[in-house]
Parts: sequence; C-alpha cells; structure tokens
Amino acid sequence: MAQIDIFNGDADGICALTQLRNAEPLQSTLITGVKRDIALVAKAEVRAGDRITALDLSFDKNRDGVLKALQAGAEVFYVDHHFAGEIPESDRLTTIIDPDPNVCTSLLINGYLKGKYVEWAVTGAFGDNLKASARTLAGPLGFSEKQLTLLENLGIYMNYNGYGSSLEDLHFPPAELFQLVCPFRSPFAFVEGAADAFAKLEAGYRGDMAAAAAIKPRRQTDKTAVIVLPNEAWARRVSGVYSNDLANGSPGRAHAVLTERPDGTYLVSVRAPLENKRGADELCRQFPTGGGRAAAAGINALPADQLDAFIDALAASYV
Repeated sequence: MAQIDIFNGDADGICALTQLRNAEPLQSTLITGVKRDIALVAKAEVRAGDRITALDLSFDKNRDGVLKALQAGAEVFYVDHHFAGEIPESDRLTTIIDPDPNVCTSLLINGYLKGKYVEWAVTGAFGDNLKASARTLAGPLGFSEKQLTLLENLGIYMNYNGYGSSLEDLHFPPAELFQLVCPFRSPFAFVEGAADAFAKLEAGYRGDMAAAAAIKPRRQTDKTAVIVLPNEAWARRVSGVYSNDLANGSPGRAHAVLTERPDGTYLVSVRAPLENKRGADELCRQFPTGGGRAAAAGINALPADQLDAFIDALAASYV
C-alpha cells in the first residue's frame, strides 16, 4: 500500500498538504507541477489498497483519473474549491469540496484538522488572494500587523513561484518547495529556518513585478482591464500574482493578464472584481482549455485569432 499526494503547485496546494503532513507525517509519492498543470490524478500509478490525497485540483478536470483510481481499488481523499461537476458515489471516495469564492483548499483542510496548523492555512489563503478570509481566520491568533504582513508576503511568494509554462521557469519546482516547507510546523519557523529560500522567492517576486508594472494596458475601462505580457520567463512567472495585485489595487474592476506563448497562443489569468467575485470561471470556460473558479480563472492556451473575442467577452461579462 502506497500513499500518493497529488497537489496544485501553488501556495494553496502546498500549504494544504503541509498541514496534512504535519498532522500525519508519512512518506509519500509526490505528484505536482506548475500551477496550470491541473489534470494530475491520471498521472498516478495506482494499485489496489493505495491511498490518494488530491488537493486544490478541479475535480471536473480529474474525474477520469479518480474513476480509474477507484476502479483499481485505491482510496481517494479529495479536497478542493474549484468547479467540480458531478461527483461519483463510492465508499472509497471522500470529498470536501466547496466552490464558495471566499474559500480555498487550505481553509478547508484547516477545518478538517480543527485549526491544528492554522498559520499555514492563513498563509495559503493569503496566497490565493483571499485577504479578508485570511485576516478573519487570523483574528483570534493575536498576530501583530508585522506578523500578518510576513504571512501575506510568504503566501504571495509561494503562489508566484507556481506560475510558468514549465518547471524550468520556476525558482523552485513545487515538489521541492513543499519539501523545504513541510518540516516546519509554522510559516514563521520556515522563514527563519530556510532564510535563503525565502530570500530567493522575495527577490524574484519583486524583480518580476517591477517589470510587469512597466507594461501599459492593451485595453482599460472603469470595469475591465487587459494587459498583455511578452513571451519571457519573468512574465510567465508573474502572470497570476500580478493579476491579484491589479485586482487589489482596483477592486471594482475585472482584470485579465495575458502572456504570449511560444506557439502564438496566450496564457490567460482572469480576476473578477473583488467587489463582485463572480463570473471568471464562466468567462474562461467559453474558450478551449479554460476553467477555474468564480473569483479567479484562466485559459491555458487562448488562440491568437480569439484574442479580440476574449476581450469582448470580458467586457460583456462585467458591465
């Protein structure tokens, strides 16, 4: 019997699994990738009796992989906050799925563990740009503003690290970052005990964000803004967190950050207005390779000839 941990390579996925493996330390096979690499369950080599934990991955995108694992005789524990679609019934499948736009996987795991590693849950929520949820959860803990800022920055940096078209774009492969993080029972201990890793993430984030801020919007109104970034590694790394930064700066506006890909398509990151967290998933699912959740969604490869249609659809979604 083997334990297989399958998780999204962003802050939420890593912080969710860090909570679980601090609560139940064990050796496991890790399956993850860049943030956009979502259909991961099918990559697992599963045998009867294996235990699979899947975190922060759309069930809708992994249904076939889950069914295959169940048919092989594995047990599956699935926790997520994205669009799920129909969930099959099985005695070997346990799910905690909540698509509420103010919830993330780290928060769901925090509830499951009854707050045992709540600081990691706060960090994961900050990383998923759920500032209000993170601060609400942190409220009873008595953190200073300096401590909260540190947790927020760590979450942002971990989330930033997951973006890219390949592992080569990233400062740390997500599996490696998880292995660096997991030995620490709290994010404060990680920042102190793995100072070099934290400094590398921070320096990369600041440099890439400065480069993104120099790009002028392709189209901008009071309701929507579209920014197109070049086919560069820094742009691929910064696409998601830059979208979050824009959303926080203009909470009444929807934002789309598009990054040129080598094949001529665009990687798209959409953030619904923070004042109206809805519609991003529906917008992106109108296009091939699109998906996500109501507040934040994306398209993996938008064809160039659909760029204008996407910009028009964004404007029509938020009027």
